[in-house]
Amino acid sequence: MLDIKFIRENPELVQEATNAKNFPVDISKLLELDGQIKPLQTSWENLQAQRNQISREIGKAEASKREELKAQVLSIKTEMESIQSDLKQKKDELNDMLLLVAQPARDDVPKGKDDQDNVEVRKWGQVPEFDFEPKDHITLGKDLGIIDIERGVKLSGSRSYVLKGDGALLEQALLRYGYDKLVSKGFEPMAVPVLVNESAMEGTGYFPLGRDQAYCVEKDKMALVGTSEVPVCSYHSNEMLSGKDLPIRYMAQTTCFRREAGTYGKDTKGLYRVHQFQKIEMVILGSNNKEETDALHAELLGLAESLVQDLGLPYRVVYVCTGDLGQGQVRKHDIETWMPSRENYGETHSCSSFYDFQSRRLNIRYKDAEGKKHHVYTLNNTFLATPRIIIAMLENLQTKDGKIKIPECLQKYLGNRTHLG
Repeated sequence: MLDIKFIRENPELVQEATNAKNFPVDISKLLELDGQIKPLQTSWENLQAQRNQISREIGKAEASKREELKAQVLSIKTEMESIQSDLKQKKDELNDMLLLVAQPARDDVPKGKDDQDNVEVRKWGQVPEFDFEPKDHITLGKDLGIIDIERGVKLSGSRSYVLKGDGALLEQALLRYGYDKLVSKGFEPMAVPVLVNESAMEGTGYFPLGRDQAYCVEKDKMALVGTSEVPVCSYHSNEMLSGKDLPIRYMAQTTCFRREAGTYGKDTKGLYRVHQFQKIEMVILGSNNKEETDALHAELLGLAESLVQDLGLPYRVVYVCTGDLGQGQVRKHDIETWMPSRENYGETHSCSSFYDFQSRRLNIRYKDAEGKKHHVYTLNNTFLATPRIIIAMLENLQTKDGKIKIPECLQKYLGNRTHLG
């Protein structure tokens, strides 16, 4: 959520930024509504002062005038209640509109409409050239008996799957390696709920605009998370932190759920776009310093790149354009890993900076060395997500005899084997 003062002072910038991110909000109407609130508040406060003054006079007045003064108090109270109702309605409407406003992107973010306008920053690794006809991950998984899509669909419908045998072991090896590596880098591990209050979804920016992507438990006003960013960021909601403790580095591994609304007919085969997956997420809470945020952003991105390099998978980093940014992101870099069956790179990681967009919604602040209060800046990045990284592993590391090379970093988690199959 943006500071209303910032919107008042920069209406054209905010309107332009909101339009660039494809979030239709009329900033002029928002400010018109905002302008109606202060006069109502002033009227209510003036009436309250009048009522208090008359109430004090009642005790001192002659008996013959007390009823008249009481009637005045009652009349003022009725008027105050009417204004209070109008004030609440307008404040609620303003809050609803503020929840739709997008955070302006950094000036250096590429301008564009969608992911086709994202800008490649760098590449790493060599795209494999096979001296045999390579198989896709679906065929490899079936031949090796490690992926069962048909029975997954039987259990849970489309975009479902089962990993079994070496498939399940490979997933666990990846997660265990990723977990161990992040802990060694100083990230504090957390085990967090995946069913959260709607306030946590709203606070992190996934509601109301992303509601169609979430599995909701309406009866209890709760939702299943699509990333552990939600509970981890919300962990310190409504708290005052100490500036000396920042930045705080957290990590969490959770099962994640996404409805994939709006993707009908897209990526329907295989494991690329599924409803349930495993993910290790990195979250940082930092001070409201943009230079520090840039350094932390580079740290998160570098850690994710190092993991893909450890696995020996070719990838590229892209700078995400304005039209492909989320509502609260000031900038984002995606890591896209090469997937032979797609004959292209596929997104496996997203590194995002939010400044104080989430912390204003969540009311997370800190006191600096001088005792001044500020909202923290938040950042996050995928460290590892399955099954997408499994797609890249199976397809890039396959051998002519149908086996899969196991990266050295994972071998100790898989009985010191060098191949699957």
